[in-house]
Amino acid sequence: MPQKVLFLVPYPVRESPSQRFRFEQYFELLKKKGIQIEVQPFLNSLNWQLFYRSGKLLDKIWALVAGIIKRLVALCKAPFYDFVFIHREVAPLGPPVFEWILAKILRKKIIYDFDDAIWLTDRNQESPLMRVLKWRSKVKSICRWAYKVSCGNEYLGAYAEKYNTRVVYNPTTIDTQQRHNPDLHKGSPVPNNRIVIGWTGSHSTLKYLQEVASVLQKMETEFPTIQIMIIADRKPELKLNSLLYVPWNEKTEIEDLLRIDIGIMPLPDDEWAKGKCGFKALQYMALRIPALASAVGVNTKIIDDDKNGFLCTTAEEWEIGLTKLIKETMLREQMGENGRKKVIERYSVISNSSNFLSLFE
Repeated sequence: MPQKVLFLVPYPVRESPSQRFRFEQYFELLKKKGIQIEVQPFLNSLNWQLFYRSGKLLDKIWALVAGIIKRLVALCKAPFYDFVFIHREVAPLGPPVFEWILAKILRKKIIYDFDDAIWLTDRNQESPLMRVLKWRSKVKSICRWAYKVSCGNEYLGAYAEKYNTRVVYNPTTIDTQQRHNPDLHKGSPVPNNRIVIGWTGSHSTLKYLQEVASVLQKMETEFPTIQIMIIADRKPELKLNSLLYVPWNEKTEIEDLLRIDIGIMPLPDDEWAKGKCGFKALQYMALRIPALASAVGVNTKIIDDDKNGFLCTTAEEWEIGLTKLIKETMLREQMGENGRKKVIERYSVISNSSNFLSLFE
């Protein structure tokens, strides 16, 4: 009998970066190995977008109810699967009731996967009520109950190892053969041959751009021909004269990224940021785009400073790194080549396939 895996995930398939680059791109590999899969998102596309808009409280409540109903159906299906793969949590609010039933009542082998420090929060203004509703202490409980825990970096793994001895370091990876292969794609032309400093991400991480806003303003003054390009699902609030906002689109994502000459990934130096898995830097590097990133967490493992990018701690270091890359075409090209080589060797789907498959042994 072939193995069967039920994936219980928060977001619609093919729409969330954390899902796309942690496990969705391995689905074909699992199928080739004879493993049958079923994926059940808690939210559909419409309801996911709804949660990031103000108002519409009744619609949001109904979306939660609909998600809970789907999870109840999943409990009925779970006995027919060998593994239940849980990304982040089964339900977005409340204690881990579903996880407890799966582990303790149904005795299922849970593969628990997360790529953020989800036992914490980066929302400084979060209300006490929301803190209670999120019930973030559930993370340690699910780690205890899991058959294996899949963590995106060593910082997350160190947390999980407090509660589970079967922790697998499973980095966020890039498909360097088909999707993130610059030789198979061409970027859209940029007017006036400008040097483009780019950033990509979701609306939840746009706030990190404030870490380098003053540096980017200074670069605009010193280099009037540069372009600052932001690829996101929401327009950023940045006072930049050269700002170009490009709405994120899965179909044009790679072509849009290839318009970038220099990629940036600023982060604050805090506990939440240490849980980040360096996805932005990996995307840039896979496409031969030199990356500048804050010297925080896994970024210091991904980027070899002054070889395939720059690690920055101070505003001065950001300015020096950007200035070098703006001025020196050969440096951009060499760092880009070195970066792609590093991703292929350490952070690609092909290099991590056997490691991912080990989760289901």
